[in-house]
Amino acid sequence: MKKVTKVFYISLAISVLFIIWGLIPKDALPEWNLDHVTSLIQGFLVTRFGWFYLLVTTAFLIFAIFLIVSKYGNIVLGKDEDKPEYNYLTWFGMLFSAGMGIGLVFWGAAEPIRHLHEPPYPTGTEAAAARVAMQHSFFHWGFHPWAVYATLALALAYFQFRKDEPGLISSTLKPLYGDKMNGGYGTLINVIAVFATVFGVATSLGLGAQQIGSGLEFISDNISNTINTQLIIIAAVTVLYMLSALTGLNKGIKILSTTNIIVAILLMLFLLFTGPTNFIMNFFTTTLGSYISNLPEMSFRMAPFNEENAHWLEDWTIFYWAWWIAWAPFVGMFIARVSRGRTVREFVVGVLLVPTIFGALWFSVFGGSAIHLEMNQNIDIFNIINESGSEAALFTVLENFPLSTFMSVLAVLLISTFFITSADSATFVLGMQTTNGELNPDISVKVAWGIVQSGTAAVLLWQGGLGALQTASIIAAFPFAIILIMVTYSLFKAFKEEARLYTLKRRKREGKR
Repeated sequence: MKKVTKVFYISLAISVLFIIWGLIPKDALPEWNLDHVTSLIQGFLVTRFGWFYLLVTTAFLIFAIFLIVSKYGNIVLGKDEDKPEYNYLTWFGMLFSAGMGIGLVFWGAAEPIRHLHEPPYPTGTEAAAARVAMQHSFFHWGFHPWAVYATLALALAYFQFRKDEPGLISSTLKPLYGDKMNGGYGTLINVIAVFATVFGVATSLGLGAQQIGSGLEFISDNISNTINTQLIIIAAVTVLYMLSALTGLNKGIKILSTTNIIVAILLMLFLLFTGPTNFIMNFFTTTLGSYISNLPEMSFRMAPFNEENAHWLEDWTIFYWAWWIAWAPFVGMFIARVSRGRTVREFVVGVLLVPTIFGALWFSVFGGSAIHLEMNQNIDIFNIINESGSEAALFTVLENFPLSTFMSVLAVLLISTFFITSADSATFVLGMQTTNGELNPDISVKVAWGIVQSGTAAVLLWQGGLGALQTASIIAAFPFAIILIMVTYSLFKAFKEEARLYTLKRRKREGKR
């Protein structure tokens, strides 16, 4: 623990106090318990600042697209002679596992079904509702979240590997604030980043525990998906990801990430070819077109004249944008760590396009199969979701196709490995954030953050289930969204300066000739 900074002690103290607060029974302090207070804050943020989440997330996407076509695209994230450390398959596997894993498996079948029955606006026919449902699933898991990740990861990789700055959020703001980022202001920025990371990851760990519990309930009649089961799952997986964390980045995380992507592809291909293949691929193709053509409108859509539609946006789009922003410090720092040697253009194209297309295909396969079961075989998956939770949707779909038990076991295995990879990656990133950007944080630091992550997820589940998890994400994301705006401007300023210096050097070389 020799290299820990003030950020470690401040962040750890805040996190532990939060966990203790969450352990206080609701009846003891009804007006001041964790669930009640955070719900009030969340309600204020989504009703007063929903537009803010929408605008800033879309701004990050516009910035990312600009970088692809700009003259800055040739800048190397490292020294000019640096080469990528990982091949494309490993790289995609690592960023995908860290960036979306559990959430994609959790919502793959459930979200399109829920949008089908509760669309964002009146659609007229069931077929139209199905198209809108899939289109918005693409929207929530497509370009916008990966643009948020790409923006921060790009800044972190650029300043760390090209400018030799510590791998910290505060380092990316030095073009704006200079040495002030080495003092109290920098500490504040990094504490906010740690806070957002803890709650963003805790949300996904909670979702993972819920879905593993649901899968075990489907597989065995002796297991019920209760809060006690979910807490036991969190405890068990905590031990596993602690063991993985001890092996380091190039063993545990690398091996698990590659395994994740292979198992996910196998599961998806199995359902694609045993399910309604033509329906799925037709659905994928037409929805991809409507998603791209309607992207500008969806990116800025609010509902000032319809309260019901406004509530839908708050529950889905605004929650997701907040969730991605809360995840940005964790995923951004991790993607930056594994992206040394790539150019800005290669990096942004890879981070935006590949996960977006894979995610769209995933939703088409699992969500499309679920919609096909509802519309053509009269299997009421929506009613099952209402009775057993969104986590049951995946296993209900698998139950209606060949080798259902085996595929359910494989799905539980996939969720578990995603769970371990996400938590393992998060302990690594939290260790970096609290040891002044140390690329290989001390084991004791990672263990401390591993316990805090799991404790936070357990407390949030115990206090209010999925609602409490969503609330925590939205609150944690708000201050970090402001930081991300500053990071974007700072990175643009640094790129402009690099381009200016390059032009001066080229003119000097030409003058000497």
